[in-house]
Amino acid sequence: MTRLARFTAVLFVLSVPLFLISNSVIWALNSPGVYNGGFEKYGVSRTTGIEQENLRQVGADLRRFFNTRGTLSVQAEVRGVERDIFNPREILHMRDVKRLVWLVYGVATLSGVFLLLFTGVGVMSRPRFPREVTKLCIWGGGLTIGLVAAIGLFALVGFDALFLKFHQLSFSNDLWQLNERDYLLLLFPQDFWLDATIWVATRAVAGAALLMAVFGGYLAYQRWTDRRAAPDPVGTADLG
Repeated sequence: MTRLARFTAVLFVLSVPLFLISNSVIWALNSPGVYNGGFEKYGVSRTTGIEQENLRQVGADLRRFFNTRGTLSVQAEVRGVERDIFNPREILHMRDVKRLVWLVYGVATLSGVFLLLFTGVGVMSRPRFPREVTKLCIWGGGLTIGLVAAIGLFALVGFDALFLKFHQLSFSNDLWQLNERDYLLLLFPQDFWLDATIWVATRAVAGAALLMAVFGGYLAYQRWTDRRAAPDPVGTADLG
Protein backbone atom coordinates (compact mmCIF):
# COMPACT_ATOMS: atom_id res chain seq x y z
CA MET A 1 0.00 0.00 0.00
CA THR A 2 1.40 3.41 -0.96
CA ARG A 3 1.80 6.26 1.52
CA LEU A 4 -1.09 8.12 -0.11
CA ALA A 5 -3.31 5.04 0.13
CA ARG A 6 -2.47 4.61 3.81
CA PHE A 7 -3.19 8.28 4.46
CA THR A 8 -6.59 8.18 2.75
CA ALA A 9 -7.46 4.94 4.55
CA VAL A 10 -6.69 6.54 7.92
CA LEU A 11 -8.69 9.61 6.91
CA PHE A 12 -11.61 7.35 5.97
CA VAL A 13 -11.55 5.64 9.37
CA LEU A 14 -11.43 9.02 11.15
CA SER A 15 -14.27 10.35 9.00
CA VAL A 16 -16.64 7.63 10.19
CA PRO A 17 -16.89 8.88 13.82
CA LEU A 18 -16.91 12.48 12.61
CA PHE A 19 -19.89 11.69 10.38
CA LEU A 20 -21.80 9.64 12.95
CA ILE A 21 -21.25 11.96 15.91
CA SER A 22 -21.86 15.21 14.01
CA ASN A 23 -25.08 13.87 12.53
CA SER A 24 -26.23 12.71 15.96
CA VAL A 25 -25.62 16.24 17.27
CA ILE A 26 -27.57 17.72 14.35
CA TRP A 27 -30.40 15.26 15.01
CA ALA A 28 -30.55 16.38 18.65
CA LEU A 29 -30.44 20.08 17.73
CA ASN A 30 -33.43 19.64 15.43
CA SER A 31 -35.46 17.19 17.52
CA PRO A 32 -38.56 18.72 19.18
CA GLY A 33 -38.60 15.76 21.56
CA VAL A 34 -35.21 16.66 23.02
CA TYR A 35 -36.36 20.18 23.83
CA ASN A 36 -39.88 19.39 25.00
CA GLY A 37 -38.80 16.36 27.00
CA GLY A 38 -36.22 18.44 28.84
CA PHE A 39 -38.71 21.25 29.49
CA GLU A 40 -41.12 18.78 31.07
CA LYS A 41 -38.50 16.76 32.98
CA TYR A 42 -36.93 19.78 34.67
CA GLY A 43 -40.10 21.76 35.34
CA VAL A 44 -39.04 24.64 33.11
CA SER A 45 -42.60 25.97 32.93
CA ARG A 46 -42.55 26.47 36.70
CA THR A 47 -39.10 28.09 36.87
CA THR A 48 -39.65 30.42 33.89
CA GLY A 49 -43.34 31.23 34.19
CA ILE A 50 -43.85 30.18 30.56
CA GLU A 51 -46.66 27.73 29.83
CA GLN A 52 -45.70 24.39 28.30
CA GLU A 53 -47.39 25.18 24.98
CA ASN A 54 -45.42 28.42 24.71
CA LEU A 55 -42.23 26.56 25.65
CA ARG A 56 -42.75 24.31 22.65
CA GLN A 57 -42.87 27.42 20.49
CA VAL A 58 -39.69 28.74 22.12
CA GLY A 59 -37.97 25.48 21.17
CA ALA A 60 -39.23 25.80 17.61
CA ASP A 61 -37.98 29.39 17.42
CA LEU A 62 -34.53 28.30 18.59
CA ARG A 63 -34.38 25.50 16.02
CA ARG A 64 -35.39 27.98 13.32
CA PHE A 65 -32.65 30.35 14.50
CA PHE A 66 -30.00 27.63 14.16
CA ASN A 67 -31.08 26.89 10.59
CA THR A 68 -31.49 30.39 9.19
CA ARG A 69 -29.39 33.52 8.85
CA GLY A 70 -31.63 35.68 11.01
CA THR A 71 -30.83 37.07 14.44
CA LEU A 72 -32.29 35.58 17.60
CA SER A 73 -35.65 37.09 18.52
CA VAL A 74 -37.84 34.96 20.76
CA GLN A 75 -40.95 36.26 22.48
CA ALA A 76 -43.10 34.39 24.95
CA GLU A 77 -45.82 35.06 27.47
CA VAL A 78 -44.11 35.11 30.87
CA ARG A 79 -46.61 34.99 33.73
CA GLY A 80 -49.19 36.56 31.49
CA VAL A 81 -46.96 39.24 29.96
CA GLU A 82 -45.67 38.99 26.39
CA ARG A 83 -41.95 39.87 26.27
CA ASP A 84 -38.57 39.17 24.70
CA ILE A 85 -37.07 36.49 26.88
CA PHE A 86 -33.40 36.83 25.94
CA ASN A 87 -31.24 39.81 26.93
CA PRO A 88 -28.48 41.29 24.70
CA ARG A 89 -25.73 39.18 26.30
CA GLU A 90 -27.67 35.97 25.68
CA ILE A 91 -28.35 37.01 22.08
CA LEU A 92 -24.64 37.63 21.46
CA HIS A 93 -23.77 34.27 23.00
CA MET A 94 -26.33 32.49 20.84
CA ARG A 95 -24.74 34.08 17.79
CA ASP A 96 -21.52 32.30 18.81
CA VAL A 97 -23.45 29.10 19.39
CA LYS A 98 -24.91 29.32 15.88
CA ARG A 99 -21.39 29.53 14.42
CA LEU A 100 -20.54 26.35 16.32
CA VAL A 101 -23.71 24.66 15.08
CA TRP A 102 -22.88 25.56 11.48
CA LEU A 103 -19.38 24.18 12.01
CA VAL A 104 -21.00 20.88 13.00
CA TYR A 105 -23.10 21.03 9.84
CA GLY A 106 -19.89 21.56 7.87
CA VAL A 107 -18.16 18.61 9.51
CA ALA A 108 -21.15 16.37 8.79
CA THR A 109 -21.24 17.46 5.15
CA LEU A 110 -17.51 17.23 4.46
CA SER A 111 -17.08 13.88 6.18
CA GLY A 112 -20.10 12.46 4.34
CA VAL A 113 -18.88 13.71 0.96
CA PHE A 114 -15.41 12.30 1.59
CA LEU A 115 -16.79 8.88 2.59
CA LEU A 116 -18.93 8.75 -0.55
CA LEU A 117 -16.16 9.91 -2.89
CA PHE A 118 -13.57 7.58 -1.38
CA THR A 119 -15.92 4.63 -1.68
CA GLY A 120 -17.09 5.51 -5.20
CA VAL A 121 -13.61 6.04 -6.62
CA GLY A 122 -12.29 2.90 -4.94
CA VAL A 123 -15.10 0.69 -6.21
CA MET A 124 -14.60 1.90 -9.76
CA SER A 125 -10.80 1.58 -9.72
CA ARG A 126 -10.07 -1.67 -7.85
CA PRO A 127 -12.09 -4.91 -7.99
CA ARG A 128 -11.17 -5.91 -4.42
CA PHE A 129 -11.91 -2.50 -2.97
CA PRO A 130 -15.36 -3.39 -1.55
CA ARG A 131 -13.66 -5.74 0.91
CA GLU A 132 -11.08 -3.13 1.80
CA VAL A 133 -13.67 -0.43 2.47
CA THR A 134 -15.69 -2.95 4.46
CA LYS A 135 -12.76 -3.42 6.85
CA LEU A 136 -12.27 0.35 7.07
CA CYS A 137 -15.96 0.82 7.95
CA ILE A 138 -15.64 -1.76 10.71
CA TRP A 139 -12.56 0.01 12.05
CA GLY A 140 -14.39 3.35 11.86
CA GLY A 141 -17.37 1.95 13.73
CA GLY A 142 -15.11 0.53 16.42
CA LEU A 143 -13.30 3.86 16.74
CA THR A 144 -16.65 5.64 17.12
CA ILE A 145 -17.74 3.35 19.93
CA GLY A 146 -14.37 3.71 21.64
CA LEU A 147 -14.40 7.51 21.45
CA VAL A 148 -18.00 7.81 22.61
CA ALA A 149 -17.39 5.34 25.45
CA ALA A 150 -14.34 7.29 26.63
CA ILE A 151 -16.11 10.65 26.50
CA GLY A 152 -19.26 9.16 28.02
CA LEU A 153 -17.35 7.64 30.93
CA PHE A 154 -15.66 10.95 31.62
CA ALA A 155 -19.00 12.75 31.38
CA LEU A 156 -20.63 10.43 33.89
CA VAL A 157 -17.92 10.94 36.51
CA GLY A 158 -17.06 14.57 35.78
CA PHE A 159 -19.65 16.22 33.57
CA ASP A 160 -19.26 19.60 35.27
CA ALA A 161 -15.56 19.72 34.35
CA LEU A 162 -16.25 18.47 30.82
CA PHE A 163 -19.01 21.06 30.34
CA LEU A 164 -16.74 23.85 31.55
CA LYS A 165 -13.82 22.76 29.36
CA PHE A 166 -16.11 22.55 26.33
CA HIS A 167 -17.13 26.19 26.76
CA GLN A 168 -13.56 27.34 27.38
CA LEU A 169 -12.36 25.66 24.20
CA SER A 170 -15.35 26.50 22.01
CA PHE A 171 -15.75 30.21 22.72
CA SER A 172 -13.20 33.00 22.61
CA ASN A 173 -15.15 35.29 24.96
CA ASP A 174 -16.93 35.10 28.30
CA LEU A 175 -20.46 35.65 26.99
CA TRP A 176 -21.31 32.07 27.97
CA GLN A 177 -20.89 33.00 31.64
CA LEU A 178 -24.51 33.87 32.25
CA ASN A 179 -26.49 34.87 35.30
CA GLU A 180 -28.63 32.21 36.96
CA ARG A 181 -31.69 34.36 36.21
CA ASP A 182 -30.97 34.43 32.48
CA TYR A 183 -33.49 32.48 30.46
CA LEU A 184 -30.92 30.37 28.62
CA LEU A 185 -29.94 28.82 31.94
CA LEU A 186 -33.55 28.55 33.11
CA LEU A 187 -34.62 26.88 29.86
CA PHE A 188 -31.61 24.58 29.65
CA PRO A 189 -30.22 23.63 33.09
CA GLN A 190 -26.95 21.73 33.14
CA ASP A 191 -28.67 18.37 33.68
CA PHE A 192 -30.50 18.97 30.41
CA TRP A 193 -27.12 19.00 28.64
CA LEU A 194 -26.09 15.76 30.34
CA ASP A 195 -29.28 14.15 29.03
CA ALA A 196 -28.64 15.59 25.56
CA THR A 197 -25.07 14.26 25.61
CA ILE A 198 -26.33 10.79 26.48
CA TRP A 199 -28.97 11.11 23.72
CA VAL A 200 -26.31 11.96 21.15
CA ALA A 201 -23.92 9.27 22.38
CA THR A 202 -26.61 6.59 22.25
CA ARG A 203 -27.46 7.31 18.64
CA ALA A 204 -23.84 7.59 17.54
CA VAL A 205 -23.07 4.21 19.12
CA ALA A 206 -26.21 2.68 17.60
CA GLY A 207 -25.13 3.94 14.16
CA ALA A 208 -21.63 2.56 14.65
CA ALA A 209 -22.95 -0.81 15.84
CA LEU A 210 -25.28 -1.03 12.84
CA LEU A 211 -22.39 -0.16 10.52
CA MET A 212 -20.20 -2.86 12.05
CA ALA A 213 -22.98 -5.42 11.94
CA VAL A 214 -23.83 -4.78 8.28
CA PHE A 215 -20.28 -4.68 7.00
CA GLY A 216 -19.12 -7.44 9.33
CA GLY A 217 -21.91 -9.63 7.96
CA TYR A 218 -20.91 -8.75 4.41
CA LEU A 219 -17.27 -9.63 5.11
CA ALA A 220 -18.24 -12.93 6.73
CA TYR A 221 -20.43 -13.77 3.72
CA GLN A 222 -17.59 -13.01 1.28
CA ARG A 223 -15.22 -15.25 3.21
CA TRP A 224 -17.80 -18.02 3.21
CA THR A 225 -18.27 -17.75 -0.56
CA ASP A 226 -14.49 -17.78 -1.03
CA ARG A 227 -14.23 -21.05 0.90
CA ARG A 228 -17.01 -22.60 -1.13
CA ALA A 229 -15.41 -21.51 -4.42
CA ALA A 230 -11.92 -22.71 -3.48
CA PRO A 231 -10.90 -26.08 -5.06
CA ASP A 232 -10.86 -29.06 -2.72
CA PRO A 233 -7.18 -29.94 -2.25
CA VAL A 234 -8.00 -33.52 -1.26
CA GLY A 235 -10.19 -34.03 -4.30
CA THR A 236 -7.52 -32.56 -6.55
CA ALA A 237 -4.88 -34.87 -5.14
CA ASP A 238 -7.10 -37.94 -5.73
CA LEU A 239 -7.55 -37.01 -9.36
CA GLY A 240 -3.78 -37.11 -9.79
